[in-house]
Amino acid sequence: MHEMSIALAVVDQVAQAARPAGATAVRSVRLQVGELAGVVADALTFSFELACAGTVLEGAELIAESVPGRARCAPCAGDWAVGMPPQLCCPVCGAATAELVSGRELRITAVEWDDDPAREHHREPISEES
Repeated sequence: MHEMSIALAVVDQVAQAARPAGATAVRSVRLQVGELAGVVADALTFSFELACAGTVLEGAELIAESVPGRARCAPCAGDWAVGMPPQLCCPVCGAATAELVSGRELRITAVEWDDDPAREHHREPISEES
């Protein structure tokens, strides 16, 4: 599952940025995920939690924002949502010269962290009682 490699890359990039900034804990990571990027959101969330273990991101929330796929027709300048499976022929003129303008994104857009060394990051242990 390539979601784990994506999660590991996100954790690595955020951790590298957090260290020089003096971050003591990362609270959340906001990620744009295009609907055409081939990423399963639930698998990415699960993988992110695993990838964060033992890092400054442990306990961080992943906020994945879906970006709809959109295309533009070069001949007539029509613009449309491509959907899934993608509709790449222009619904206005029928041309098959679509340019994808969104939907392939996979980008970190924001990170929220603590940079106060006096503030410790605590996580409550999971109780084994039901």
